[in-house]
This record gives sequence, structure tokens and C-alpha cells, in this order.
Amino acid sequence: MDNTSTVFTLSGLDMTTDYRTTLFSLTLMCYCVIIMVNVALILTIVLDENLHEPMYIFLCNLCISGLLGTSGFYPKFLLDLLYHSNVISYAGCLIQAFVIYSSACSDFSILAVMAYDRYVAICRPLQYHSVMTKQWVTQLVSYPWLSTCCLFTAAYTLTSTLRLCGSHIDRLYCDNWSIVKLSCTSTIPNNIIGYIAIVFYFGHFIFIVCSYVYLIRSSVKSIESKAKFMQTCLPHFLSLFNVTVALLFDVLYTRYGSRDLPQSLQNFLAIEFLVVPPILNPLIYGLRLTRVQNRILRLCTKGEKNKMSLM
Repeated sequence: MDNTSTVFTLSGLDMTTDYRTTLFSLTLMCYCVIIMVNVALILTIVLDENLHEPMYIFLCNLCISGLLGTSGFYPKFLLDLLYHSNVISYAGCLIQAFVIYSSACSDFSILAVMAYDRYVAICRPLQYHSVMTKQWVTQLVSYPWLSTCCLFTAAYTLTSTLRLCGSHIDRLYCDNWSIVKLSCTSTIPNNIIGYIAIVFYFGHFIFIVCSYVYLIRSSVKSIESKAKFMQTCLPHFLSLFNVTVALLFDVLYTRYGSRDLPQSLQNFLAIEFLVVPPILNPLIYGLRLTRVQNRILRLCTKGEKNKMSLM
């Protein structure tokens, strides 16, 4: 089969035939909420110079990552619902899978960077500004994007060389493992790099957990450290739990899932990390971080005053 002429069929949409209009409305509303809450937090951080600090810069990157990932799924899914289509080209499938999963894994790297930032802030407060210099912050910001891009570029380059003997994907969107399973040739290199990716990001998870052990030990020593931990680290922990559970569902289902599960449950497991983290992450930080919350309230109050003056 000539890969470049392959058109994949996404069978996850087959069960949505009877209620496409309702699903389209809910999906559009969900995507609009994701855009609204993430853009609001990004603009709040960008426009307020008082928030140009490492923690908020990393948070801004987390929101940008969420927007990029959802942009790989929602527009295509909405078009499929609108035009009753469930096909995607070979190149489009690779691009969609790359965008969705590179963004999701970038979240792990960004959360690891944020954990390091909180470790320095709470465990080494007197050295914080000497450690978190502009140059070092720039490198930390670049790390999630560069490492993920390199790893996933290698993975999808290998995938693009496979000769495929099928074009049926049992999902709502494309993912690398589903494409690899359609191969007629050996997929050992693909499996190796897949396990490397799993170990790499599991290492990030271990690093974050170890950081939290030190943070908890340090925070119990003083009331000030405990307050800082509860205010800045609790949202981070909730985000980590949110992203970890979502990606764990997807990885376990993609590699070891049973086709005996109801299609609706399969679809939920597939899109959970594209729905819950992008909405909850900015809300968690917006509600828990006092400086962000105050800035948003000031912007809303200023907008209301401007509106009243025009009336």
C-alpha cells in the first residue's frame, strides 16, 4: 500500500450518528471554554509585568501547551461531525497524532520544571534569585518543547517509514500506536522508542514526586513555608494528578485496552486528557494563585467600569 495515498477511517465516530448535532454543540462549547480560560490566563500573565516571574512564565507555557494539543483534535472532530465525515489523510493523521501527543507529554516536562522551581523557592528561598536567573529560566522554558519535539520527531519519522496494510483506526483521532499496528513490516524500532518515551516521562514523574517529598519536609518547618506550599504547590499537585490520570488512561487503553468495552467508554478514555486537563489547569491556578486571581478580578472590574462610562 502506498502510504502517501492512504486515507484512514476513524471508526470511533460510527456510534455518534444518531446524535451528531447534540455532540457538535457540546464539543464546540467545550472547545470555546478551553480557549477562553487558557487565553484569559495567558493574557493575564503576559500583560501584567508583576507576573513576569518564573512560576507564572512556566504556567503560561502549560496553558499554551494545552491550547496546542486541543487544536490538534477539536477543529477536525467538529468538522467530522458537521460534514458527517470520519476520514483523514495519511499526512494529516501523522500531524494530528504528533500535535496531540507531543503537547500532552510536554505537560509532564513543564510540570517537572514547575516542581523544580517550587523546590528552589521553598527549600532554598535565599538562593532563589541567584539560581533562577533569566538565562536559566530561558533554558527551563525551552527544555519541554525541545525534548518533546526531538523525541516525537524521531518516533514519527520511524512511523512514516512503515509499510501499512490497513487504513482502519478504532478511535476518534489518530495516534502513533494505532498507525504502527497497521504495519506489515517489523515494528521493533517503533516499540523501542515508544518504551523509551514511557521511561523518559515516567522519570519526570519520579522527579516531581521526589521534589514534593523535599517540599513537604521543608514546609512543615515553618508557617510561612507551609502557607507558600498550600498556595503554590497544591495547584501544581492537582494538575499533576489530573494529567497523570488522563494520560495513564490513554496509554493503558491504547496499548492494552479491550475491544469488548462499549464504544462510548472507549471514546471517553480516548479524549479524557483532551477535555479535563485543558479546562481544569487554568481554573485551578486562576482560583488558587492569589496574584493571578486578583489581577483577573481587576481586569474584570476595569472592564465593567469602562462599560458603564460608555453607557
